[in-house]
Amino acid sequence: MKDALTPRQIVEELDRYIIGQDKAKRAVAIALRNRYRRAQVDPAMQEEITPKNIIMVGPTGVGKTEIARRLARLVKAPFVKVEATKFTEVGYVGRDVESMIRDLVEAAIRLEKQARMEAVLPKARILAENRLVEILAPGPRPAQRSVNPLDALFGNKPKPPEQTEAQIAALAKHRDQVQRDLAEGKLEDDIVEIEVEESMTFGMEVIPGMGADINIGEIMGGILPKKTKKRKVPVREARKILEQEESDKLIDMDDVTAQAVRNAEQHGIIFIDEIDKVAGRSMGVGPDVSREGVQRDILPIVEGSTVMTKYGPVKTDYVLFIAAGAFHVAKVSDLIPELQGRFPIRVELASLSTEDFKRILTQPENAVIKQYQALLGADSIELNFTDGALTAIAQCAFAANEQSENIGARRLHTIIETLLEDISYNASGDHPKLEVVVDEKYVHDHLPEDFKTKNLKKFIL
Repeated sequence: MKDALTPRQIVEELDRYIIGQDKAKRAVAIALRNRYRRAQVDPAMQEEITPKNIIMVGPTGVGKTEIARRLARLVKAPFVKVEATKFTEVGYVGRDVESMIRDLVEAAIRLEKQARMEAVLPKARILAENRLVEILAPGPRPAQRSVNPLDALFGNKPKPPEQTEAQIAALAKHRDQVQRDLAEGKLEDDIVEIEVEESMTFGMEVIPGMGADINIGEIMGGILPKKTKKRKVPVREARKILEQEESDKLIDMDDVTAQAVRNAEQHGIIFIDEIDKVAGRSMGVGPDVSREGVQRDILPIVEGSTVMTKYGPVKTDYVLFIAAGAFHVAKVSDLIPELQGRFPIRVELASLSTEDFKRILTQPENAVIKQYQALLGADSIELNFTDGALTAIAQCAFAANEQSENIGARRLHTIIETLLEDISYNASGDHPKLEVVVDEKYVHDHLPEDFKTKNLKKFIL
């Protein structure tokens, strides 16, 4: 975490994709920076500093989940996003809440393994290139003889016959030429036959529905030799496969796992989405009988406990939890008091205004308008929008959210898809490049009345 971003830099990165919601961005940025600050203090004080969990409240489509998605790419720490609605109380069919910690450890292992593989990649490339040369310019093959069943079982291969000095020199010269051809890219499309390890990844659940499983392949892999199979692939693909194999050999997975578990405990972040769906008092019957039970099960995870995983015990005392929910029906106060107390930072996300909608259309790097321009550009359509058209679209989106259900920025996808339906249908790509300009008149002509007129049915008694 030496190159951890400052809170201001984190907010600037989030601003590239998310419009508004400055309070939520600041709260998340401070929480992330505090992870770095804690790592710099005295070890004795580290034990006393626990993360201050955050709960984000706001209508759907205003950026809660998008903040989580961007954080996952931004932070170099184990991160998982879970849906509170997928969990059930212990005793009911479904996922138990401890599975989020198991998912966090898996994410930490992937992250740590990827970092280790990047470190050994230069060496792995050299080893893979040498294997490719041996495949393209093989030495003398061993003489055919009767195969001992025990040799086949334990992977013992017959030795090749001894070579004369002339044969060795000729082989070395041939391999030097092959290596030069590989370096110059002359053999990229040649088909080669390679021997790859066949993965044994079939597992068995210990307790159905609980998420804990045993990988039978890993257990048997320690007893029996690796099973291999032959594949015919182009040289460019063979190189990637061999690089992956050589990287795996250079990495100590026990060390990776141990470091990953420490990273998950000290720097892990869990984003719990749709937490409002498990809020509310349970009546003891009906389909929502386990909602309050899920809250009670989440409570010890959030306040700090030890969860058993297949990689060993994992402490959750220093994991940062960020919860989010629309809270249209339920309120934050409908959560059990103990769980409310474990989320001391509460951030309200505002509904989107007309100006917000207009900025969302064009400013983010993944803006809706830019996406459709790229899509239609593939069919030789140069799509442009006037400022008046953008204002009209934003006004329609705001009005539709006000008159019906407020679905936030997702309303823009509905409007743009409806607006560009004719253009998308008629664009075929077999014509010269055409420029299509969408102006305010085009917007009003092509959007149905539902987006433009007020729905009076809601006022009829």
